[in-house]
Amino acid sequence: MLALALPTPPDRALRVLCLGAHCDDIEIGCGATLMRLTQERPVEVDCVTFCALSERAAESHAALSQMLQAAQALRLRCESLPDGYLPAHWAEAKRLMESLKALPAPDLVLTHERDDLHQDHRVVNELTWNTFRDHLILEYEVPKFDGGLGQPQVYAPIPRAVAERKAQLLVEHHASQRSKHWFGADTFLALMRLRGLECRAPEGYAEAFH
Repeated sequence: MLALALPTPPDRALRVLCLGAHCDDIEIGCGATLMRLTQERPVEVDCVTFCALSERAAESHAALSQMLQAAQALRLRCESLPDGYLPAHWAEAKRLMESLKALPAPDLVLTHERDDLHQDHRVVNELTWNTFRDHLILEYEVPKFDGGLGQPQVYAPIPRAVAERKAQLLVEHHASQRSKHWFGADTFLALMRLRGLECRAPEGYAEAFH
């Protein structure tokens, strides 16, 4: 297993931009990696969610605030484009993505995986690559009933305590999602355990990226 080097710039914190279609996408896809990064080095994190109803925005704000309490700076932005209809609101999504160029240039962009079968996830991925052309982009994965998990090329080993904390905070704060048959700590831990197996992670857990 080779480590992905993300050196901290000598004069400032590492800047990470996280993009998600829905509240909980960022936490599910890369929450543990973000937790690990912010615990290991100075990191500034911007999280932008495209389709966020008020109730779900509050849930995501609470979860991310706890996950990333070690971040040097954490900025959360929740927009209210229609959930499930992002392709029909492409122009608004494009304007939102373009507006993110006003942020300090990120060292790392985390976004949805390009072969994700959810239409909203796919639009966010496409717009990410259209907008951020000179950046390191890693695509995270979200387990869903329609599958879509592929063969990732990048693995981020996760300490077991961090993996368990991520799963706990997801279930604790995203109360509106608990009724979904797939939304549970066992699902999140299972995927991280599988990815940890694939990369021989020291503590058996990892998040994977494309």
